[in-house]
Amino acid sequence: MKSNQDIIIVGGGIIGLACAHYLLKQNKSVRIIEQDKIGSGASHGNCGLLHFSGIIPLCAPGVVSHEFFRVIRGTSPLYIKPQFDIKLFHWLYKFAGYCNAKHMNAAAKAKNQILSYSLELFETLFSSIDLNCDFEKKGLLTLFKNQSYFDKYAKTNAFLEKFNMGGRPLTPSQIQDIEPAIKDDIAGAWLNPHDWHLRPEKLIEAWKKKLIQKGLIIEEKTKLIDFNIQKKKIAGVNTIKGRFKADAYIIASGAWAAKIKEQLNLKCPVQPGKGYSITMEQPDIAPTIPCLLYERNMVATPWTSGFRLGGTMEFSGYNDTLNKKRLAKLIFGAKEYLNTTMDQPIVEEWTGLRPMTFDDLPIIGPVSHMDNLILATGHGMLGITMATGTGKAVCDLLTNGKPSIDLTAFSPDRF
Repeated sequence: MKSNQDIIIVGGGIIGLACAHYLLKQNKSVRIIEQDKIGSGASHGNCGLLHFSGIIPLCAPGVVSHEFFRVIRGTSPLYIKPQFDIKLFHWLYKFAGYCNAKHMNAAAKAKNQILSYSLELFETLFSSIDLNCDFEKKGLLTLFKNQSYFDKYAKTNAFLEKFNMGGRPLTPSQIQDIEPAIKDDIAGAWLNPHDWHLRPEKLIEAWKKKLIQKGLIIEEKTKLIDFNIQKKKIAGVNTIKGRFKADAYIIASGAWAAKIKEQLNLKCPVQPGKGYSITMEQPDIAPTIPCLLYERNMVATPWTSGFRLGGTMEFSGYNDTLNKKRLAKLIFGAKEYLNTTMDQPIVEEWTGLRPMTFDDLPIIGPVSHMDNLILATGHGMLGITMATGTGKAVCDLLTNGKPSIDLTAFSPDRF
């Protein structure tokens, strides 16, 4: 791939913007093609955690049996829509197969590498560019209602300590000293200082403006039709606004990457994992540190500009229907842990599709049968956290052929 090339990025979420950022720093001309608006997908309404300690894959030992019993009790954040979907069944089968200690260790090592890399790059980004996005470094509080779950988390924390990503336990009285907004019947908590938070839609908007000033060309509301393929290369991309050509192409379309894989013959086993969030005006009583409500698998994130509850994992295909029952569970879950009032004005009720892989590792790297195509998708619930590391790695691949981190575990060829 030539060093003076033009680049087209398909997908205008946080990963697409991060790729554009580093390519523009190398004086490349970059165009983003986005089917909706920049940052309108999973990048918009998530809880804004920079979850650098999130190295343990979702497909960990015991997850399948644990969630099965929670589904029966009606306490699981997981919902799988009853439907005949061979691809989803196969994905779930493969996911279950990865729920073992061997994969957990290998995946944690790989995720820690890219998350640590992203942390360093975010440090540089925020120190060099003024991005007004309610960014704070306050850590993450994991709250437990169940004493047994709190006690067992010590084993999880010991695993995180191997990667220097562990936290410290807090008693109920210590929790009250730190966060009076948390109810006093909490069994305990773990405070992880390695995690940060921000308001994702504000980051997207501020970063987009900076990149446009640097020369980024953005094509919004530009639905992709197909690719013009010549031999082992993409010669152009056809859209409802016409054809665009470049020397190299990046697929960074999140959950939608699986929708465009057939023509390119890509092995891209991404399933859309639907998440929900409710954004409110800032309450009078609210935590100052983001809280992960362990038994409910949801997050409450406070910002100076508002307050957000988010979570759930729904496999129901490609749709943006707001399920009011799923939203109500977020309110109900928050009331179990927090003294925060939930009657303040609601700013937004949101749902979006996360790009989930069955091994819970992103797909980053060149496609072996296409000479000018790179995939950057499958980041699951860590898209924002991995954005800078992914963007820099993709840029390095295109400019000098060798990124600073090992991408073997994320290669499209692993499938």
